[in-house]
Amino acid sequence: MFHATVSPHDPNEVLVACDMTGSYISHDGGKSWRMFNLRGTVGFFAFDPLQPHTIYAGTQGLWRSTDDGQSWNLVWPKPSAVHGIRMNSDHADEIFVAEPNALGQIVAFAIDPADSHTLVAAGVKEGKAALFVSKDSGNTWEKSRDLTEAPRRIWIDPLSSKTERDLYIAGKNAVTVRYRGKWQQRPAPKDIAFTDISAGFSAQGATLYASSDAGVFLSRDGGVSWLSSPLPGSGAEVRAIATSLNHPESAYASYRHLQLDGKTWMGVAQTRDAGRTWTLGWKEDKTASPNIHDAWISKQISVDWGENPLGLGVADQDPKICYGTDFGRTMMTTDGGESWRAAYSRKTPDGDWTSTGLDVTTNYGYLFDPFDHNRQFIPTTDIGLFRSEDKGRSWTRSVNGVPEEWSNTTYWVAFDPAVRGRMWGVMSGTHDLPRPKMWRHTPVTKYRGGVCSSVDGGRTWKPSNAGMPETAPTHILLDPSSPAGKRTLWVAAMGRGVYKSTDDGATWVLKSQGIVQNEPLAWRLARAGDGTLYVVIARRSEDGSIGTDGDGAIYKSTDGAESWTAVTLPEGVNGPNGITIDPQDPNRLYLATWTRAAGTESVGGGIFLSGDGGKSWRNVLHRDQHIYDVTIDPRDAATLYASGFESSAWRSTDRGEHWTRIAGFNFKWGHRVMPDLEHPGIIYISTFGGGVWHGASSGDQRPPDIATPELEPGR
Repeated sequence: MFHATVSPHDPNEVLVACDMTGSYISHDGGKSWRMFNLRGTVGFFAFDPLQPHTIYAGTQGLWRSTDDGQSWNLVWPKPSAVHGIRMNSDHADEIFVAEPNALGQIVAFAIDPADSHTLVAAGVKEGKAALFVSKDSGNTWEKSRDLTEAPRRIWIDPLSSKTERDLYIAGKNAVTVRYRGKWQQRPAPKDIAFTDISAGFSAQGATLYASSDAGVFLSRDGGVSWLSSPLPGSGAEVRAIATSLNHPESAYASYRHLQLDGKTWMGVAQTRDAGRTWTLGWKEDKTASPNIHDAWISKQISVDWGENPLGLGVADQDPKICYGTDFGRTMMTTDGGESWRAAYSRKTPDGDWTSTGLDVTTNYGYLFDPFDHNRQFIPTTDIGLFRSEDKGRSWTRSVNGVPEEWSNTTYWVAFDPAVRGRMWGVMSGTHDLPRPKMWRHTPVTKYRGGVCSSVDGGRTWKPSNAGMPETAPTHILLDPSSPAGKRTLWVAAMGRGVYKSTDDGATWVLKSQGIVQNEPLAWRLARAGDGTLYVVIARRSEDGSIGTDGDGAIYKSTDGAESWTAVTLPEGVNGPNGITIDPQDPNRLYLATWTRAAGTESVGGGIFLSGDGGKSWRNVLHRDQHIYDVTIDPRDAATLYASGFESSAWRSTDRGEHWTRIAGFNFKWGHRVMPDLEHPGIIYISTFGGGVWHGASSGDQRPPDIATPELEPGR
């Protein structure tokens, strides 16, 4: 999580961004949060200093909300200039194709404290940075000057002349300043590169705080000169730093590897005397500190799992309010750093945990125990399997007995249909499969993980993978016609192929005869009503090529995985991601596919339908080219759902022939839609980094957060 930003008008209004495209707003001081989607990762937020309900946010474009974040409109590039979106990357990250767009991507931004129409922005285009000014709220821009580097921050001194503002533009190596009308380059201390920088203003001038690998540096003259401002102890690595815009005597510094009293500490230090002295208000080693009131992460994983904050944000009007954001948490203080509490989760009366809405979790489904619908599961990345015993109202981490090196990710669990509490899970130390980033630098043969089994409904687990080498298993499938106690199960193992067990998962045998790929990226399995098995082999290639050994594939088996034969993919497709079979017709197949990188014209993605067991295919959804999976409503085989990486989820009520966008869901990276088994018409949508969404599968097609027609999801 990043960029905690407190409203200068109301300290209870706070914004946070994350690296998984979600943005979050709280109106009650961090007690609860609402996610909104701007189609990409936000690099900065800015509150209008004069208009309390106006907020700006920067992604690939500059967005503005005039209703406290309820809806957003594209300011720049102009909507009329956007004539395409390129989504060629592994994650379908969006690049606006717009002309004219002299600014490029806006990387730093400020608003004149006395004039809401005057905006200052630093843009980067074709690797070159420049400063631009708008006098009409971003409608038009004028280039002010070239910049030597892409800046991190821009500040306008609120005490400077209204007719000729003093500007401070901070980069990694210097602060570019316009002071009393003259431009100056004020370099960082010799051999120092800033990792973060923050500024505050008073009658005495501009005070700058900067973090670096060499510790904290302080300037009380706007960057003309710098002083070392060491923290207590020795060896501290300072990651982030922040001061209050209107109270620069107070600041916070996020540190780690600080040596003091024979221990190594991490946390947040604070100063109240402009950097002359620092105190370690947040100071933890491997043991929780009594003044740090974290939620479940410290208690169920470890104190240092989230690490010290990646970013800090201090309220302009109250230096006692500070938010710290790290690899999994948002923490906050309201007493100047004397104590900190979690803002991302809270404890329930029964001792488990519930979300405040600030979720940055990747998950692969929402699963119900067939014997007890009070018990529900979410398999996740980075934090393993989570279990609820009260219909999803509260949750606990459910990895007791899973080897630690396997506990990072649970991809799926399977339940015995006749034995209460009996279940199997596929766990791995490798997360985020099948994204290619996971094998770019790490050979699949080095993946660790395996199968675990439970007899008590997931409360405890034990490894159950004899015969299966260490691997990243991503799916497990049970044959319901096999006898209880001797269940037949299959596992898709990334880089290995398909494994089979006929003894309740006690032992496993590789069953990949006929699969021709070297180190096949076996990803998902499916079984038809007549017993035919299918396995999806994920694509390796990322460059848009087709017809190479990097193509994905589908295989089927009619003998329980003893042998496999290739299924011909639709023409132009080499990125299968999921296959689903009509429960009433074993020859009716629904194929979720991933586009090939091809500029703004995506090809090879969407949903394909076959009525003859994969001999022929036709495209039934092409508006979304990054479909992750297709699922079928267990109550009605004519109702299907799909989701993908283009801010949309989809529904069909005629066996996949026609699709409509599901209203209200607009998270950028969707994974899998799963019906709520207790409430007809209600669905869960698992996501890549946006938690689990829950809501109606049909209803009014109300407008999404993004009101710009050119960028409306599913257009």
